[in-house]
Amino acid sequence: MTKHIFFLIIVVFGVFSFNSCKKDSPSYPGGEVSAYIGIYDVRTLFKGTPIELNLETLGGSSKITGIVTSDHSAGNLPHGVLVIQDRRRLDLLRGISIQMGEKASEYSPGDSIVVDLIGGKLQRLNGILQITGISSNKIEKISDGNRYQALRVTADQILKEPTKYESTLIVLVKGGFSYTPREGQILSGDQKINDGFGFITVRTNPESELANLPQYKMANYLGILFNEASGDSLIPYQSLRTKSDLVQIRSEYKTPKVVVTGLLNDPSGSTDANYEYMQFLATEDIDFSKTPFSVVTTNNANASTPTGIPINGWATGGLRTYKINLIVGSVKKGQFFYVGGTNKLIAGEKSTSISDAHWVANYDYANKAGYDFGTKTGNLLANSGNAFGVAVFSTIQVTATTIPEDLVFVSTGGSLVSANAGYRIANTDFYDIVNPVTLTNQPFYRNGDNTKAFVYASPSADTFIQFNGEFNMTLGRWTKSRVQNNVLLTKESKLQEVENEWSTKLVE
Repeated sequence: MTKHIFFLIIVVFGVFSFNSCKKDSPSYPGGEVSAYIGIYDVRTLFKGTPIELNLETLGGSSKITGIVTSDHSAGNLPHGVLVIQDRRRLDLLRGISIQMGEKASEYSPGDSIVVDLIGGKLQRLNGILQITGISSNKIEKISDGNRYQALRVTADQILKEPTKYESTLIVLVKGGFSYTPREGQILSGDQKINDGFGFITVRTNPESELANLPQYKMANYLGILFNEASGDSLIPYQSLRTKSDLVQIRSEYKTPKVVVTGLLNDPSGSTDANYEYMQFLATEDIDFSKTPFSVVTTNNANASTPTGIPINGWATGGLRTYKINLIVGSVKKGQFFYVGGTNKLIAGEKSTSISDAHWVANYDYANKAGYDFGTKTGNLLANSGNAFGVAVFSTIQVTATTIPEDLVFVSTGGSLVSANAGYRIANTDFYDIVNPVTLTNQPFYRNGDNTKAFVYASPSADTFIQFNGEFNMTLGRWTKSRVQNNVLLTKESKLQEVENEWSTKLVE
């Protein structure tokens, strides 16, 4: 009975307290809608038909703000478009074009402006999503000389979503032609540029100041991305703004003699020892007895010692790096060859023999130290999800400063790099010794923008990680950067499953 009385008192007190709080508390109205709407949100309003811009369609907002990126001084942008961009939504850099006619040329890159949208219209004209009906008195210039950013994107990203980067300042990095330009060839007109991920049109008005810019073997292309209508499709193209938007790349991008095309890092069974292997593709005839090469693996699992930053890079040794010399045998241009343990099986214990593959080195890494460095190990390549990699060198003298012919990394974890030490990279489809945009040195994996890596396979057991691309021998560069293809093997799998139509190819 006492318990019930106590409970009743508590309930009554609680109701009294709630009502007291409700009575004495101030009334809070809903939050006010910001006058400003992000460019990203404006773009999402368009569903294929023109839309009037008013407080209702803008959800209570009325203005956009952004930094001007358009520059009409060279006469190479679509007529009359004022282009601005911002990051107001989700930190996503997005742009929009505003049709201003001759007034568009009165604004300069770096101008910060506020645009009153009320009374305007959002529509697609000549393939470009534009805000029309905006007079100059609806634009307020806040300041000038502001810093602005270009978005580094690849051709495949643009082609997949052509409206995503429309009216945004982008940079196409390491762009080249499908041929080697001759001296005197110029940029005028529509030129197809390949950045290793696909082809994008760079459009240059033959009447503009940019028409006589030279065609470079390799360059960075900074410009605004637009679209043009072709039937029901949108075709993207990039327009440079000034001569400084074209930057020739002078870094050495030599043709590697060997490229890495695949690996098996986690053969199933009771052990990985002497079952792991790597696949390579030769880009020229090589007699290893006369021109010795070496392959170095790195395993950055937490148990791999020495721990910490690999001060000597690929030559660190211990359980971190292991070297196998290629000093016998030969290989022909365009031929796959293999380096790995002694067992020559496709997927670990009790699987198909691939002894008839072109093996250049079968080394007992489970019971022998590596050539020059590397402790005997049951795992050349990590199974932990931490980073592991393979590098091939056109020498057997590998030190902390030796640059590989080619390399790949899978995953990103572990202690990998400091300001002055790490795993040196080569200029490849994934990596650049000198940042092609900022021109700063970045000689190591995970240094600067050398952050790309293939993904740890799941499931990892018996998965052959295939690196599929296209290397153009005439141009001396990747015209299709390597992409990952996980081939899940069985104990009955044959060699053809890792040497198939998806494998990396050489083209002339």
